[in-house]
Amino acid sequence: MSPVARTYLSKALSIMEEHSLLRHQVDWAEVRSKAFSRAVGARKPADTYGAINVALHDLGDGHSIFWEPDGAKERFGSSVVSFDGLQGRSLKNGPGYISLPGVQGSQKTYDRYVRQGRNAVAKADRSQACGWVVDLRSDTGGNMWPMLAVVGPILGEGKVGMFVDADGNKSVWSIQHGSPYLDGKSVGWGAGRSVAKSAPPVAVLTGKRTASSGEAVVVAFRGRPDTRFFGEHTDGVPTGNEAYRLSDGAMLVLTEVKDADRTGRAYDAPIPPDEEIVKDPRPVARNRDEVLEAARGWLLKQAACRRQ
Repeated sequence: MSPVARTYLSKALSIMEEHSLLRHQVDWAEVRSKAFSRAVGARKPADTYGAINVALHDLGDGHSIFWEPDGAKERFGSSVVSFDGLQGRSLKNGPGYISLPGVQGSQKTYDRYVRQGRNAVAKADRSQACGWVVDLRSDTGGNMWPMLAVVGPILGEGKVGMFVDADGNKSVWSIQHGSPYLDGKSVGWGAGRSVAKSAPPVAVLTGKRTASSGEAVVVAFRGRPDTRFFGEHTDGVPTGNEAYRLSDGAMLVLTEVKDADRTGRAYDAPIPPDEEIVKDPRPVARNRDEVLEAARGWLLKQAACRRQ
């Protein structure tokens, strides 16, 4: 290997060894030996990409990923103007509905997501929603903080979850004035507009595509009073990643923490709903949303909505 390639690979492996969620369970001498053997003859950083990918796979967390420079630029540098799946509306007989897609990109992208999402919540709350459906079935992940900035007023004030690292250290997520905080520090966007009803009942919809930071939003609602989950198990990676940019612009996205709910329960597998509802595959049911209907039916039985 050339000195440049050796230094590049060694740096990537050192980041993994220092920060990986599973760092105490990995034989690092074996991981390094395997990686350097695979990269024999490497002359430039790009020649070590295969070895880095194999090392990440060998960590076994199922969530870490490596982005080559072009992929990293596309994924982390994009600015999306609007988000089709970010919608809010009023449902029949009183509940409000908000759907959250995943989001990844630049700060400008996140700012637009929060602005559009908060407007969607306000639209759904024009008739003073008695309760809420929070639809996370298309939330494939990305950055959790814009998502929490949108649903913060629905979640309610106080601690809503935490990260837990390999040593058991905790970093607390909270909502203050409708906006997300990490260990008491704002992560941006300022106060969110309050919803009409304080502490409303909430039905959370999940599915197989609910993943990563989408699952973090699920976790934030776990343990919340008057909250019930409908749909299917989530994808199964309720863990937090940190991105490290390498010298050539590639990105090492490393799983470092588990998500834990407000009670302290940590998650590292698919999260089951309270009511499992699998989509009816028959053509007659093509335009029927059984999950949403079950959620709305439950909400209408809650005291806050029975008074409508």
